[in-house]
Amino acid sequence: MTSSIVLQTVPLGFQWPTADPFLFCVHHLDFYPAGNGEFGPDGPLAGRSLGNDFEPLDGWRMYHGSTVPGFPEHPHRGFETITFARKGFIDHSDSMGAAARFGRGDVQWMTAGRGVVHSEMFPLLSPEGPNTVELFQIWMNLPAADKMVEPHFTMLWSDDIPVHHHVDATGAVTDVTVIAGAYAGITPPSPPPASWASRPHADVAIWHVVMAPGAAIELPRTADAATVRVLYVFEGSATVTGDAVQAGTGAVVQSDVPAPLVAGADGVEILVLQGRPIAEPVAQYGPFVMNTQKEIEQAFDDYRRTGFGGWPWDRPDPVHGADPARFARHSDGRVEAAAG
Repeated sequence: MTSSIVLQTVPLGFQWPTADPFLFCVHHLDFYPAGNGEFGPDGPLAGRSLGNDFEPLDGWRMYHGSTVPGFPEHPHRGFETITFARKGFIDHSDSMGAAARFGRGDVQWMTAGRGVVHSEMFPLLSPEGPNTVELFQIWMNLPAADKMVEPHFTMLWSDDIPVHHHVDATGAVTDVTVIAGAYAGITPPSPPPASWASRPHADVAIWHVVMAPGAAIELPRTADAATVRVLYVFEGSATVTGDAVQAGTGAVVQSDVPAPLVAGADGVEILVLQGRPIAEPVAQYGPFVMNTQKEIEQAFDDYRRTGFGGWPWDRPDPVHGADPARFARHSDGRVEAAAG
């Protein structure tokens, strides 16, 4: 059987380059120290540009936070945010009245639709430390027909996200966490109903691949060559369809034939994003993604007038207490708790 080829490689900066239907991807890895009792870092913040701290001084960043690291109250319209939290905790709050604490392999999937305001804070719960936080933040576009749907908030708890455990002929192990898009007969939890990923023909997949040193696996082919598949090698190294790819590299591969991967001497971690392009005009300004500049102007006007429903919290950067239990409280009052 013919193997796919690497069509293009690109270096990964802080913000990773993406292809339609994806708009944005960032891998956050911050080695926070002990917490200070206010869920912020126990240590001086001198020398940081608080409110816009994106330099990894001492191995961590405050981002837009001033007391607690993270992203206080901010709006979105016209796309989806997908947050895959691998380590630490994220506290979500939004203008729908929903709240959540998640982490340790959980995924939050939010359809901004016609407009939502939310915050994503990284509370440092351990007073002894460390408080390492690792996550992927992915933005995926919505087609024009769904840009103004009602906002929708979904939690995919880690215990509900399937993992394909592959052992190759040498006994080396690869684990594929299947967040979106079926893999090897495994079907993940459903995405939000208006998501591009909810359409079978869109062929959306989000897979996290962890390979032991020397491990080999073959990613399955897609049904249509129009599907764009990008492999982000962010830790270790691998050969991707025979080409050596080092950490910090994105590889666009032909999708309609299998893609053989072999991990390097130190193993490898890869995030796979794939999907058929929406193939519509994109007009983007900051947190708003529409199809025309006029729609962007309308988004700003609507936000100024309505606040997208207003902010029901008493601070721009809410934190949900010291209890590490993971939970989600939906806008209708329904509460769910993560197992384990």
